[in-house]
Amino acid sequence: MSALMQTYARLPVTFSHGEGVYLVDTDGRRYLDALSGISVTNLGHAHPAVTEAIQQQAARLLHTSNLYHIAGQEALADALTAVSGMETAFFCNSGAEANEAAIKLARLYGHQRGVDKPAVIVFENAFHGRTLATLSATGNRKIQAGFEPLVSGFTRAPLNNLAAVQQIAANNPDVVAVLVEPIQGEGGIRVADDAFMQGLRALCDDRGWLLMLDEVQCGNGRAGHYFACQGMGVVPDVITTAKGLGNGVPIGACLAHGPAATVFKAGHHGSTYGGNPLACAAGLAVVNTVVNEGLAERATAAGARLRQQLTDGLQGCESLVELRGRGLMIGVQLNRDCGELVGRALAAGLLINVTAGNTIRLLPPLICSDDHLDELATGLIKLIRGFE
Repeated sequence: MSALMQTYARLPVTFSHGEGVYLVDTDGRRYLDALSGISVTNLGHAHPAVTEAIQQQAARLLHTSNLYHIAGQEALADALTAVSGMETAFFCNSGAEANEAAIKLARLYGHQRGVDKPAVIVFENAFHGRTLATLSATGNRKIQAGFEPLVSGFTRAPLNNLAAVQQIAANNPDVVAVLVEPIQGEGGIRVADDAFMQGLRALCDDRGWLLMLDEVQCGNGRAGHYFACQGMGVVPDVITTAKGLGNGVPIGACLAHGPAATVFKAGHHGSTYGGNPLACAAGLAVVNTVVNEGLAERATAAGARLRQQLTDGLQGCESLVELRGRGLMIGVQLNRDCGELVGRALAAGLLINVTAGNTIRLLPPLICSDDHLDELATGLIKLIRGFE
């Protein structure tokens, strides 16, 4: 029996190495990776720019702690604020930690404004992480069960229902911020409407709230802009990111703008490993590659091509409910639970995921060629057709 805690229902495969958009298992079989480690290896596997950055940094310096200045951290902060329009950055190790930082920032912001019990509006079907605070903010009762008591201070509304948020505003004077995913990944690739996001921005401005966007999964070029909100006409006060930022090296960031940018002072928050030289070297290589190679724009074109192929190939398919998403973040919702398709896809040499029970989640690398997209579309259409 394995000494590992049994926290994962793992598939029967072990990978030995990766080659661009493919993973290779210990038997030498190749698989088209349409999941990217859940939107992590956005540049594919063994990307030369990331590999070189890690190798060079590992040969010089891995860690010093945040007691000292870290040149790579300053460089990555400059790159991220430039590409996002934010002003300051705090570095950590994961998306959950980035969201924890945002929640702490919102509470401190509220206290500084004289609110004794600051509250944050979150949304149904959201996923913000598995720490106690981010689990409490998450709109999934299934993953919360057994971990009560949950952290208080969150009030929930339906996504894309601005009237419900306005009703909360009218009845709860303790609200200080809104935390929302522009695209809900774990929730089934649910896209927030542009008008809804713009309405949240206006409401936050009117109420003096912070608009905080969880772009852990949809950021770093995946949704067709470096950050998804940039395609929605919204400038938030806080953006959280992780996953694709390190292309597999653990790193997260909480970016802030305007009044939120100066809420944290020395001693308010910290992280032992956050923003260490190795992680920042990988992160800087990722940002530069996404920007310099136009990979966000490529995600728009590639996503449109893939959605059209799926639309055409699934014409008349009775099990198809809806095809949705932006860029290379695509959900294919079927009319019943379809988790068994993950195993079938694996047997066919295709790596996919099912979220929200009935939605196939596609997160292929941003470097996918048209041939890769054709291979993915052909394989997925065959799987779904065989599921009817």
